Amino acid sequence: MDFDYTADQKHLRREVREFAAAEIAPHVMEWDEAQTFPLEVVKKLGRLGYMGSIFPEEYGGAGLGYVDYSIIVEELSRVDGSVGIIVAAHTSLCSNHIYKAGSEEQKRKYLTKLATGEWIGCWSLTEPEAGSDAAGTRSTAVRDGDDWIVNGSKTFTTNAHYADVCVGMAVTDRKAAQHGISAFIFEKGTPGFRAGKKENKLGLRASATGEVIFSNCRLPESQLLGKEGEGFVDSLRILDGGRVSIAALAIGMAQGAYDAALNYAKLRKQFGRPISEFQAIQHKLVDMATNIDAARLLNYRAATMLDAGKRVTRESAMAKLFASEAAVAIANEAVQIHGGYGFIKDYPVEKFYRDVKLCTIGEGTSEIQRLVIARQLLKDLP
Repeated sequence: MDFDYTADQKHLRREVREFAAAEIAPHVMEWDEAQTFPLEVVKKLGRLGYMGSIFPEEYGGAGLGYVDYSIIVEELSRVDGSVGIIVAAHTSLCSNHIYKAGSEEQKRKYLTKLATGEWIGCWSLTEPEAGSDAAGTRSTAVRDGDDWIVNGSKTFTTNAHYADVCVGMAVTDRKAAQHGISAFIFEKGTPGFRAGKKENKLGLRASATGEVIFSNCRLPESQLLGKEGEGFVDSLRILDGGRVSIAALAIGMAQGAYDAALNYAKLRKQFGRPISEFQAIQHKLVDMATNIDAARLLNYRAATMLDAGKRVTRESAMAKLFASEAAVAIANEAVQIHGGYGFIKDYPVEKFYRDVKLCTIGEGTSEIQRLVIARQLLKDLP
């Protein structure tokens, strides 16, 4: 095992960190307060190759691996998790589903624009009555000659209101259960397809999350993504990679909260000396730093396995579970170290505290991660 970053990865981290400091950091609280989607910054990320980092160059991507991708999401989220989750949902969910399950024609038509950031993507699986039980999907797609007629609605879709392309799931054969759900590609402007209510969220407020609505939306056969009835099965594969990105999102925000807490502890004086000299504060910082390293190692293991073409259902779920739960605890301690100032918006830890909770919920709650891991562990028993 090699625990060293390559020279290219070190350069990538430095490059993304400098971009985030210059282009994102000055606007974080302004975007958060106004719920402003940072479209201009997202387009710049596309031009830099970050919106299609894991895809081959022939489709407009940067040809990088999942460790590189994790570094990108980490460094963006270290400054603003909203930007991190915009990139993550676009890349590892929408674009990756087209890359993994799409036809060559679909990849040429959609992935080439998504990978460059010319188009923004969203991915719609969750419904009001189908959250953790995604197999309980109610949206339907019915054949009408050579077309499909799609009806239903989705919720909690990241990038919904700014997406040019949406990958959405609908039931095509109710009797086939999980093997009766198909995936479709929806283009912005298609009659009967639109974004609905935009959610007013606790955190990650600069990322637009909302409903996607299908109302007698007519799609030609060419918009079926993957095989009929295999959309949900494909979604489970996509979520394996998606959980690596959510772990990276959590790690990045945890790192940002820790950095802020460490700097504050060195500067804040009580009883005549910096609070960093008190053992109680040192122990908090030690636990925070250790958990960040542990989360990062778990995630890089899953990322390395993905790059090697291996199945990572257990490993990505472990990484996502540990990283998200640890990040919530780290943000909590960061606020505690700041004391009363941690409750004030003039300091960044207040925002990390609000933002990071999503990581224990999105792309499978912590409870679902434990279920996934348990099934993998029991399956491996002799």
